[in-house]
Amino acid sequence: MIELHNVHKAFGSNKVLRGVTLSIPRGSSLVIIGGSGTGKSVALKCILGLIEPDSGTITVDGKDVHQGDRDEFLARFGMLFQGGALFDSLPVWQNVAFRLLRGSLKRPKAQAREIAIEKLRRVGLKPETADLFPAELSGGMQKRVGLARAIAADPEIIFFDEPTTGLDPIMAGVINDLIREIVTEMGATAMTITHDMSSVRAIADNVAMLHDGVIKWTGPVAGMDNSGDPYLDQFIHGRATGPIEAVR
Repeated sequence: MIELHNVHKAFGSNKVLRGVTLSIPRGSSLVIIGGSGTGKSVALKCILGLIEPDSGTITVDGKDVHQGDRDEFLARFGMLFQGGALFDSLPVWQNVAFRLLRGSLKRPKAQAREIAIEKLRRVGLKPETADLFPAELSGGMQKRVGLARAIAADPEIIFFDEPTTGLDPIMAGVINDLIREIVTEMGATAMTITHDMSSVRAIADNVAMLHDGVIKWTGPVAGMDNSGDPYLDQFIHGRATGPIEAVR
């Protein structure tokens, strides 16, 4: 579904991506891991066409991400943002139905609200949550609303950016389980960026380790612990010593 081939991207003298090659099969869940500042978010933005790489190719379903109708392309994606990114001035149901109230996916208001309530129910929130505002919700509830919004338009591809950041271990586990269930139910292709190894094990079919602008290791999640790769081994076990230098 998604292919990156020898993708390079620099910002001035800062070479962020230095030849990333990666494949995400249709209907699978890939988790990209790596330290802060290694280029995970830049890779995601390149796939979405928000950033144009300096060289290399990126295709989604066989088509270059910078060709064709932009609205039609983005309509295929859902996104769960790291900080929730809910609109404070809108009630919960309008946050969830944001894409359904405007643009090419626009639905009648009553239908959009109905879909929003159904998606809220799918992530474990009661219908009465729909008329609350984000400030009235806990962090875990806000993350669920963000997840409901990500799936509101039944996208083919869903991106999850640090889905458990700021959550306690129990709520993080709940979100991980929800993501896995929903991705499986929808048959969606999923790409997740995370530092949380419990998320990796709960969500991933495949794992890619990004370091110093290149993919150091990629393979099934079951092969992660015995990969033999020193970069991956140091990262997943949180060791201070190894080929990855800790910034002090």
